Amino acid sequence: MKEKKKRGTAEKRLLAACVFLAGAGILMVCARQVPGFAEWYAVHIYQKLTAVTGRVTGLAPFSVVEIGLYVLLILLPVTGIGAVVKSVRFGQGGENALCWASGLFLTASALLFLYAANCGVNYQRESFSEKTGLAAKQYTAEELKQVCLWLTEEVNALAGQVERGGSGEMILAAPAEEKKDAAAAEYEEMPLQVLGDTAVQAMTDLAEEYPDMKGYYPHPKPVCVSEILSYQNLSGVYSPFTIEANYNADMVDYNIPFTLCHELSHLRGFMQEEEANFIAFLACIGSKNRDFEYSGYLTGWVYCMNALRRADGEEWQQVREWLDEAAEADLRENSRFWEYYDGAVAEVSDKVNDTYLKANGQSEGVQSYGRMVDLIIAYAEREDGEKQD
Repeated sequence: MKEKKKRGTAEKRLLAACVFLAGAGILMVCARQVPGFAEWYAVHIYQKLTAVTGRVTGLAPFSVVEIGLYVLLILLPVTGIGAVVKSVRFGQGGENALCWASGLFLTASALLFLYAANCGVNYQRESFSEKTGLAAKQYTAEELKQVCLWLTEEVNALAGQVERGGSGEMILAAPAEEKKDAAAAEYEEMPLQVLGDTAVQAMTDLAEEYPDMKGYYPHPKPVCVSEILSYQNLSGVYSPFTIEANYNADMVDYNIPFTLCHELSHLRGFMQEEEANFIAFLACIGSKNRDFEYSGYLTGWVYCMNALRRADGEEWQQVREWLDEAAEADLRENSRFWEYYDGAVAEVSDKVNDTYLKANGQSEGVQSYGRMVDLIIAYAEREDGEKQD
């Protein structure tokens, strides 16, 4: 009787798994082969999923996907060992093994479906740059230099306006009204609630100019054991399984606001990394919070200066010397942080990420992160044109 019941359970699990796999396959085929499907899905279906799922998982103050990963890693060997023990003690080895394997297959299939529904389809939608008329183009070293000069001026203007720690690095601080004593020498670190509110507000403000960014934004969440991300050389991660924006809380602070906005941009269905970087840049520099402004301009400066260095080393050196010493402290701390975690794990993670990006249509792999420079230049040229008009 028990054997028959276990076989029945396994068959039901296998059937459900096949349904999930079929659903994932249909979504991905439609996204790649049916013109306009991915854009329609991102606007009409994915946004509703974000509003519902994001609100549910947002009730938890911790990263749901992180806890879920730990639970899965524990259950996988425990249930596997349990199936072996039952087979040895009570026999029915084939039924126990089939029941365990079917459960594993069902879990993997369900996760694959969630990935397709909450992430995979969106890779095929119309890009943010195309929708806003900011298509990237080829640019000259002189055009790049002018953008680098503009970014340097903005960084220098803000570098002295943010709170700084003992090593001179930027510290995310609470707004003046959140401080117990605004005149005190000691700063008060920005509470997670305030940080999340500020990030959501930055994205909401951006939507006033770019309607495609309208929608519900759950608070981004720090990963409890952020060292996991640090060893993988990751500043943040979007979870398609729980529709959460997660970030590495151990990073130097200047990286955090930009990362929050980057991960939140994925919740609007813009999955391409260079697009998410550019959206984060726009959200940060348009924020009314100085920490976010500084994070956006300095991160944009790093990307553009790296491109200028490859294009013209002499011009790069000239611009580099104009950077404010206060900002130099942030760059030093940032390099020190990532160098500490650099190693084999980071290399493997980078290769996996490269393969993942290429599999989702980003043919340049991890190099596509640098394409944000093209969009910044296009944005700067448009802004200059509007000012002249």
